Amino acid sequence: MPDVSNETLITLHVQPGARKNEVAGYDGRVIRLKIAAPPVEGKANIELIAFLSQRLDIRKGALTIRRGLTSRDKVIAIDGLSRDEVLRRLSVKTLL
Repeated sequence: MPDVSNETLITLHVQPGARKNEVAGYDGRVIRLKIAAPPVEGKANIELIAFLSQRLDIRKGALTIRRGLTSRDKVIAIDGLSRDEVLRRLSVKTLL
């Protein structure tokens, strides 16, 4: 959903406390991620932004958690990438 600022919003379901950081799937609406950091004192959110920054090959400042700071369900704003490019860079696979 890009707007005039060239920003894309994506919906994530994040599982903190996983063994490793990874993309777990995509159902056409929500991208599922596993994040190794625990959901304590914002550690999982920090690691989520770092993981997305690395996988998307963009700076951390281009990523903003718009909704869901304390929830597993989050909306992330990504500056400068289209939705299709985000999905391609994350190599998401549709869940059946």
